[in-house]
Amino acid sequence: MKFIELDLAGAYLIEMDLIDDDRGFFARSFCSEEFELQGLSSKFVQCNISHNKVKGTLRGMHYQVNPYDEAKLVRCTHGALYDVIIDLRPESSTYKEWIAVELTCDNHRQLFIPEGFAHGYQTLVDNTQVFYQMSQYYHPSSARGIRWNDPAFNIEWPINHPIVNERDKSFDLW
Repeated sequence: MKFIELDLAGAYLIEMDLIDDDRGFFARSFCSEEFELQGLSSKFVQCNISHNKVKGTLRGMHYQVNPYDEAKLVRCTHGALYDVIIDLRPESSTYKEWIAVELTCDNHRQLFIPEGFAHGYQTLVDNTQVFYQMSQYYHPSSARGIRWNDPAFNIEWPINHPIVNERDKSFDLW
């Protein structure tokens, strides 16, 4: 695996080393030893799948607060998405900054999101599926969100007029 450090401290784009042959390919998507060598959380306790029927579906921006803040490892298993993270760590030099990466089933990239970040994405094609590995169990009382179009962050989403559920529309502005 190749770990590419992003502009937000602690966040990584991970490219898998594909071993190709006439049958297809084989790749490791996770190795705790390699994550630990990078100084990244390697304890994942929960996995989630999100299926999104329609292009333009937007989920986010979600996070959990202490003591249940969570690291995430996210990859696209079908389709394509525009994945966004925001650094919410007040002590960080990149506090309140955001970045986006494109994850697709064809590029096989993964996004490692450290604790203290909000996360969300917008689907770029119909029938996009996302696989998450989480370092914490879901705790509803610790779940928080930031409105996807909060002017404090001015995130540039690729598709205008997204499909957003009522919960994500109702998050407070930062």
